[in-house]
Amino acid sequence: MSSKTERGGPRQPRLDRHDVGILKALMRDGRMTKARLAETVNLTASPCWERLKRLEDARIITGYAARVDVKKLAPATVVMVELSLRQHRAVDFERFERAVREIPEIVECQATGGGVDYVMKVVAPDVDAYQRLMDDLLGRDLEIERYYSYIVTKSVKETAELPLDRLLDAAEPTP
Repeated sequence: MSSKTERGGPRQPRLDRHDVGILKALMRDGRMTKARLAETVNLTASPCWERLKRLEDARIITGYAARVDVKKLAPATVVMVELSLRQHRAVDFERFERAVREIPEIVECQATGGGVDYVMKVVAPDVDAYQRLMDDLLGRDLEIERYYSYIVTKSVKETAELPLDRLLDAAEPTP
């Protein structure tokens, strides 16, 4: 993996098959031992550890986490929310995003282009708790124009694995 700078800015690191193998293996099992990881990607421990460290230092690997089935712990309602702001000034986006970062029940929030400004994933104990959260957001003068709520009735697919092979193939310049 190379991460030299070009014209003062960081260049996209080039990943070889071992780097990609490390990423894919860790997306499947982030608790994998270093010895098992090295074996999985067909490297000895020391070079594997050096590559892993470079991937972490380059912030390609940004952390490790456990996936938790919250419904086995407590009742939970998952709501997907499409939300639009009245104004589209930088200050309005910044104020809304700062508020979202402070609310633990909002577990994901993506700024989007197109018909809505944000798509959020909210996990609350029940629908009433979700509505209280939204009422609180509306009461904060965050310039929310409208929002649409979609109660998740069944999770069809949730994964931390990215389609690395396809993404990297698409990034390769065509001759």
